[in-house]
Amino acid sequence: MLRLLRRLTNFLPLAATVALACSASVASKPSGGRSSNPALWVVADEDTTIYLFGSVHMLKPGVVWFDDEVKAAFDRSDTLVLEVTEEDPAQMAAILTPMAANTSGQPTSQMLPENARERYLSALRDYGIPVRAMDAVEPWLVAINLSIAPLMRLGYQQDLGVEKVLEATARRQGKRVVGLETPQQQLGYFDTLPPKVQVAYLMATVDELPKVETEFARMLRHWDRGKPDALAKEMNESIKETPELARVLLHDRNVRWTDWLVQRLDQPGTLFVAVGAGHLAGSGSVIDLLEGKKLTVRRLSKRDFVSP
Repeated sequence: MLRLLRRLTNFLPLAATVALACSASVASKPSGGRSSNPALWVVADEDTTIYLFGSVHMLKPGVVWFDDEVKAAFDRSDTLVLEVTEEDPAQMAAILTPMAANTSGQPTSQMLPENARERYLSALRDYGIPVRAMDAVEPWLVAINLSIAPLMRLGYQQDLGVEKVLEATARRQGKRVVGLETPQQQLGYFDTLPPKVQVAYLMATVDELPKVETEFARMLRHWDRGKPDALAKEMNESIKETPELARVLLHDRNVRWTDWLVQRLDQPGTLFVAVGAGHLAGSGSVIDLLEGKKLTVRRLSKRDFVSP
């Protein structure tokens, strides 16, 4: 369960937003440029075209992904569909504050077993995250902060993430922007976790901080090389550990989004849909469910956008 939570944290678009809202800034290391080739699919009927693109919410400077077939598909689209749309910072704070507030009467640091507390406090110090601020919020939000902080230190930036780039570009171009979920829904997946699970999630995050760089880099490598099957294998290993949590965080959402897409095919238009890359990979993914409804989902390449 905890591994699935940590991996999904790296693909939920709001995770970096709430982490940035609570964490102190950390220094970035420079990064060289590299070219990416993430997977892009299309499902269509006579008057509707829906492009499907798997996103990651933090990237380093110099990563080139918004070009070739991805940019061509986006430019052809009149509507951008994301998991959740960008909120005004004041509105986001109004949503997050009551959900994340620690009302237990016990500081978050005191919820941890004594033998884990010093490792936790040391991790907060290492990443410049104020202990007092974290004591005032629930363990799930502390865990998100500690999941994101190492990536920020390594030079990953939310402003360079797929959702941020796509939404900013869409709004500049006057495209319609639609969210499949509300911020309350997405944050609610974490906020409704039982207290014991939240504490266990936080402890596991602390214990596995040394692995964050390697794990995220491996998953990102699958994404930027256009290997959804490899990404699915990573996710499926976590799913086996906790089918109940996978149902809430992955499968049920995939079903809802698939139903939305099928219904949207009844309306004319061209949509560019970007959701967390894990939702488009493997058995039970949105791609898999669309094909199960006898719809043809086709992987695209540069050749599909070259004029004859």
